[in-house]
Amino acid sequence: MKIILLQDEKKLGKKGDIIEASEGYARNYILPKKIGVEATPKNLNDLKLQKANADKIAQENLDAARELAAELETKQVIVKIKAGEGGRTFGSVSTKEIAVALKEQHGIEIDKKKINLPEALKNFGSYEVTVKLHPKVTAKLVVKVTEA
Repeated sequence: MKIILLQDEKKLGKKGDIIEASEGYARNYILPKKIGVEATPKNLNDLKLQKANADKIAQENLDAARELAAELETKQVIVKIKAGEGGRTFGSVSTKEIAVALKEQHGIEIDKKKINLPEALKNFGSYEVTVKLHPKVTAKLVVKVTEA
């Protein structure tokens, strides 16, 4: 009996896979536990439509990430930190501060976990920071650290 899996199952396969299962196993285990449904023509068509929709959404997310990356490449974020005598800074600039400054200055909201600092930003100057927007898309953002 052919079965379409509705969820990932360790020994059977991933969600959306079409597997061959014995009649008894399908009727007594897979179908009652809602792990899968019988592979009828209607269910196969629904699966095909769901996969097409998922592909379309994934492509839209990728395109949006590429647009945002192109926009970020042209932006510069200015972050101000306190300094003591001789230009020594107190602390360093965190990804949270960069994300907040980006939202305030340019209206672009990015999760702080997506910002990757090459090293701790403890001195004044300009730094190039990578932002991972999508598994396939990364952008470079210029962060300028100035005295408050």
